[in-house]
Amino acid sequence: MDHRREELEKKRAKLAELRRQREERKRAAVQAREQQTTTGGKMDSQDINDLVNSLVGDRARSPSGQLGLAGAARQSRETLVEGRDRSISTATSIGTQIGSPDPGAATPGLVASPNPAAAAVGGMAAGPRILPDFKASSMVIFDFPPKEKIVYNKEMQTADNSWETDEKLLSEEEIERRVQEIREADEKARAAKEEEHAKREAEARSREAEIKRLTDEQRSNILESSEFATFMGQRSRVMERALDEDYDFMVDYTLASVAEADEADGERLKLAMTFHDDKVSRNRSVMDVTWSNRFPELVAAAYNRNPMAPNEPDGIVAVWNTHLRERPEFVFNAPSDVLRVSFSDFNPHIVVGGAYSGQILLWDTRAKALPVLKTPLTANGHTHPVYALKVVGSTNAHQLISASTDGLVCSWQLDMLAQPQEVIELTHPAHLRTDEVSVTCLDFADNETTAFVVGTAEGVAYQVNRYDRAGCKSGLNGFDAYRAHAAPINSLNFHPPAASDFTDLFLTTSSDWTMRLWRARTAAKPASTVPADVKPLHVFDAFDDYVYDARWSPVHPSVFASVDGTGRLALWNLNQDIELPAQSVTSGRALNKLAWDRPGRRIAAGGADGSVYIYDVGDLSTPRPDDHAKFTRVVAELAN
Repeated sequence: MDHRREELEKKRAKLAELRRQREERKRAAVQAREQQTTTGGKMDSQDINDLVNSLVGDRARSPSGQLGLAGAARQSRETLVEGRDRSISTATSIGTQIGSPDPGAATPGLVASPNPAAAAVGGMAAGPRILPDFKASSMVIFDFPPKEKIVYNKEMQTADNSWETDEKLLSEEEIERRVQEIREADEKARAAKEEEHAKREAEARSREAEIKRLTDEQRSNILESSEFATFMGQRSRVMERALDEDYDFMVDYTLASVAEADEADGERLKLAMTFHDDKVSRNRSVMDVTWSNRFPELVAAAYNRNPMAPNEPDGIVAVWNTHLRERPEFVFNAPSDVLRVSFSDFNPHIVVGGAYSGQILLWDTRAKALPVLKTPLTANGHTHPVYALKVVGSTNAHQLISASTDGLVCSWQLDMLAQPQEVIELTHPAHLRTDEVSVTCLDFADNETTAFVVGTAEGVAYQVNRYDRAGCKSGLNGFDAYRAHAAPINSLNFHPPAASDFTDLFLTTSSDWTMRLWRARTAAKPASTVPADVKPLHVFDAFDDYVYDARWSPVHPSVFASVDGTGRLALWNLNQDIELPAQSVTSGRALNKLAWDRPGRRIAAGGADGSVYIYDVGDLSTPRPDDHAKFTRVVAELAN
């Protein structure tokens, strides 16, 4: 407002100065007009007096008097000519020729005087009167306006309108009125803004103060809705995975003992974590475990029924995450006990399970907990418990091979489980009670999809061909029998393709407290026509209970692991010792199954108490450059 007031004061001073200058110019103009009028009157009176004196005075005058009269008339004529407008520049050519004996005596520029008295005087003075001869001539008038001179001032660069009339100028009262209007408008705008700001603050305070209370019914509806449960489950799992950071931030890198302790830990088998959730695994046993080849942090476990909870699902498959230890990542339900579970190597979202009812179940991690596909309970498929599953083939052509205790081996397409693509009935005429062969486990050798080996409840392993080939027919090869166990075979596992020279080796475990190493006969060799028993390469009998499972290391050629009924996880290295394990740990409860992760640094073991134990192998399974050659010599010695 102070700045506006200063501007108004400057404008008032400017207006006063303009008024003063205008008054001065008016007074100067009036004085000039008065002086001109006075001077003009005097000259006219003197001329008139001279004319009167010349007319009424003495007519007999000397020539000098005539000359004086003519001079007076000529002066009057010049005065009239000088009174014309001098602002117009003209180029005139007027020719006035007066009758004279001499033609060259014509006077150019002579204009007839409008004053008759002057003309009479001139005529009398000159002698006899002569009539003028007027002629028309063309005249061109050019009007050149004066050049405008513009002068700028630092204070004001506007046109000087000082010649305007007083009506166009604002009076002081008008200026005061307008200034007052501007002030009032500013005050109103400021008041409106303050009122709007106060209103917004009041609304914000009212919103903060007002807390919406839900009724008990509304709260229960929200908490029980499936959308809320899904949202909370997903977001809470994300937060738990982010918070699971196993890092010792108090470590002192300046101490040598830390490095020594780490080196010692790398040579020892130790428990890394345990997965257990009462909602999932209470009063249940782990029947099978498997790692995901696509997501190395995911491990799936199959559970049997809970006899103490008849309203819960009979079978459950829980997918655990090593970054989410308190609860499983996914939980799938099954209508019967799940005996075997496997991730699909060609679709990371698919989980396949074999049930005690004989059904093949397929779950999708993107769907609900129930199976998206399952086989019907008809004679076309399995009607007995499915203890063996294996997905074989390639990305574009893969199949699921399943076997059950009713002696059937079925081949399925994962996208169509209504009926099997192939059915092989395994029979052996030499059996005493029945021709059926009760299959408990199976496995394929590396790069082999047409022939596999099955373990049976009689303690004998047989080779099975899916198709007819030269020298052998499809079905069970009863002439070559891997007969050594005195109890059912619990597991069978071929050597992984890490070392191509040993892919014909496989391990079997049995309830007779032993584990055996075998060398399989080639599938291309024609079967013998005389029954023959294949002898094992070695028998491992350093066990005090049932041996439930044994698996080769995926990276080390001579290392494998085994679990038994005492809860002991044993790590064997045949390059070091073939009689005793290199490392072993005990969980206290029976361990039913084990599985290696793809890098070969962790082992998942499923216990009879429903817990899944993750063990860190460390450097025990890291191969050295000479391990392959050593194991070749060990196998040769065992064969001899």
